[in-house]
Amino acid sequence: MKQLIVCSADSSSELKLYFAEQGVRAGFPSPAQDYMTSSIDLNRVLVKHPATTFYARAVGDSMKGWGIDDGDLLVIDKSIEPSDGDIVVACMDGEFTLREVRLEAGGRGACLLSADYPEK
Repeated sequence: MKQLIVCSADSSSELKLYFAEQGVRAGFPSPAQDYMTSSIDLNRVLVKHPATTFYARAVGDSMKGWGIDDGDLLVIDKSIEPSDGDIVVACMDGEFTLREVRLEAGGRGACLLSADYPEK
């Protein structure tokens, strides 16, 4: 991961989008989908702490093994304490990068990348 394109989270506005509350079938489409009336505001669902939340776009493919592809939109909340196995934004050599947290005995943390991008 070379860098992240970072933007602040603006939760002052509301944008209601249609929401398929009954789910989306992976097989034969449901005729009920033509009658969607529910809506969802992604700010309310994804942003729990507006003052500590920002968005970033992933750049590069080093986190592909974790399901994060180049161009993916990331919702990042700085107020959440990371746990073992979490993906975090770290600042290394003056650049933001995504890393997986691996906690060692005694609470010390070691961050790892995918096998394609080993630690130096």
